[in-house]
Amino acid sequence: MRGPYGGPEFRAMRGTILLSHGSDASPDATKVSALAALAEARGWRAQRLDYREDDARGHAGSVAPRLARLNAAIAACDAPPVLVGSSMGAFVSALASLEHPVAGLFLMATPPAIPGVDDALGVRQDVPTLLVHGWRDEVCPIDGIVRFAGRHHLPLLALDDDHRLSRSLPAIERQFALFLDNLA
Repeated sequence: MRGPYGGPEFRAMRGTILLSHGSDASPDATKVSALAALAEARGWRAQRLDYREDDARGHAGSVAPRLARLNAAIAACDAPPVLVGSSMGAFVSALASLEHPVAGLFLMATPPAIPGVDDALGVRQDVPTLLVHGWRDEVCPIDGIVRFAGRHHLPLLALDDDHRLSRSLPAIERQFALFLDNLA
């Protein structure tokens, strides 16, 4: 039987995916919602975290409470989850992966650093990771993430888009489906 994304329909749960939205967004943001739906259609349990209360503290002030919220969600999982994040959600997902076992990282529009935050972006080499970024990202220029990807030998999908990556959603969905298939 074929699922809604052309692949086989999966009946058994494959694991948990924790999705983290960017600043000034919500759990109902376009990318997070689309990727959650795609994951669920492929047999994963998707949980979209809500950081809006944390984001009221500003960029630097939101990192610690976002990280605490994500760490609590990871601790509640019965197996290492896949972490998916956009912008600030990608930054805290990467930080959380340094503290907990995770099954994978799918990071979009990732800032390599947050002004006013001592923690720098990092990933463990044993965690399957894919970076997705826009060539025309006006918030997090691509040069920083290209250097990060090069230092850590990580795959980077660079798309002709801006920070929101809204014009590239179909390409992101295809890459996410492949990423999940490789984890399964």
